[in-house]
Amino acid sequence: MLMFRFFTGIGLGAEWGPGAAIVAELWPATSRGRAGGVLHAAQGAGFLVASGVWALLNPLGPSSWRFMFVIGILPAFLLLYVRRQVEEPALWLTANEHRREAVKRLAAGGVAAEDRAVAQFTLAQVFTNSTLRRRVALLLLMSIATVAGFWSASTWVPEYAAQVSAHTPSQLHLTAATAAVIFSIGVFAGHFLLGVFADSQGRKPTIWIYFLGALLVSLCLFLLAPDRYTLIPLVTASGFFTGGQFSWMTIYLPELFPTRVRGTAMSLIFDSSRSLAAVGPLLAGWLISSFGSIGAAAAAISLIYVIGLIISPLAGPETKGKPLPV
Repeated sequence: MLMFRFFTGIGLGAEWGPGAAIVAELWPATSRGRAGGVLHAAQGAGFLVASGVWALLNPLGPSSWRFMFVIGILPAFLLLYVRRQVEEPALWLTANEHRREAVKRLAAGGVAAEDRAVAQFTLAQVFTNSTLRRRVALLLLMSIATVAGFWSASTWVPEYAAQVSAHTPSQLHLTAATAAVIFSIGVFAGHFLLGVFADSQGRKPTIWIYFLGALLVSLCLFLLAPDRYTLIPLVTASGFFTGGQFSWMTIYLPELFPTRVRGTAMSLIFDSSRSLAAVGPLLAGWLISSFGSIGAAAAAISLIYVIGLIISPLAGPETKGKPLPV
């Protein structure tokens, strides 16, 4: 699974998907955060390698991006291995068997309310349960802050760093490709260490600190960085907090939903947030045109992390060291 994650990050930058639920259901509660951090760090490693490959292919000319797309196809073949070799967790198998038995009893004329609830379409279970419905709504806002902040602001970091560097007299020029590699190093470290901190300090305080760090670092990077010597640590820190914070979804989301709806609820939150956050890059282009610079526009969009700071303490209970809800 980690190898699959690694190569997926290289090829597609695809997000955590069902792998987070599988890891959460297989790992002990005491180290579940670190397992989730490693899982997501494998994607960070994929981005790091992808940045390195792009740095090598970019000089080949305007069609070099086509080679990246060809390379991105290769990880898809690992799905065949995952499909055949990765076993389903016992926790999910038990829940699935429980659902099948409930469906059989209802088909035979059963009227038990518990059976009707278990056999219900999983998406309907999420929306008809007031606790789960509220939880999804709050977590969706957090996810939008993470996704929109990253894709609408932080993806401008390499180009912005190259622009600032070009105006700094020095023999060493920080290119966009080099800045992307530095940024990806921060992303990798942020993914991994979020899991470590989540296990040691708790999920909620760790997530809150990452949102705060993303906000402060983004504002400093886009508004206050005067030269490349300041840029390098800020670009690294930006990757750490803005990219690394995606791990909270890998770690925290599986711990907030019962097994029978876990995958559906997680996908609903993340996939919906990506759809809604798709407006962000369009807004970013308009803001750059309006403000006249990448820095001012990206700094304005970075304020979305305030949503994460406000919502994260309210979104759900602390789950550090607790068993998954069944």
